[in-house]
Amino acid sequence: MSQAETLDRLIADELQADLGDTLIGRELIVLQQTGSTNDAILEVARDSKEGLVLFAEQQTAGRGQRGNRWESPARKGLCFSILLRPKIDIHESAGLTAWAASAVANTIRREFSLESTIKLPNDVHIDRRKVAGVLVEMRAQEGAQHLAIVGVGINVNQSAQDFPSELQGRAISLAIALDRQVDRQKFAAAVLRSLDRTYRETFFS
Repeated sequence: MSQAETLDRLIADELQADLGDTLIGRELIVLQQTGSTNDAILEVARDSKEGLVLFAEQQTAGRGQRGNRWESPARKGLCFSILLRPKIDIHESAGLTAWAASAVANTIRREFSLESTIKLPNDVHIDRRKVAGVLVEMRAQEGAQHLAIVGVGINVNQSAQDFPSELQGRAISLAIALDRQVDRQKFAAAVLRSLDRTYRETFFS
């Protein structure tokens, strides 16, 4: 691993310390590579508390809505899943999608003064190009609160060449929009703090 890659990697302990006393991010895992963060977090869900966040520096089989593939080159974006146990019915999962997409869009506006918009049901756009997406998967649990896995993918430091040719006119990263690189660790903390605060406001009231 090069020095640049080492400096840019996500560090779970430092990220967790930066978050402080939050529900979302109370436990953090960073994998260097996995197929899908939604699948990976399900493997440890039974023994984990609500609020676990699992990041992957690279996904090899990331999923988007309607079975679309989510492209995630190593150490360029933020790909993570959150384990939640919200007190909602399974058919109300669209509310989780709307919550997560809104939190991501608002964090982008607040941190970078970029005009980000939500394209229903689950995408965040800048200049009419996709910068982030949300995939919520609910799992019924016999005799226990339902599980919700909230997967989030954000294009952070990709260049145009990092996207497949067929997506280059439809995808954008924060780095492309800002014309500079972004501190992924700092931005990850900002996104998780926003998700934590709005989750409490939306689903605990």
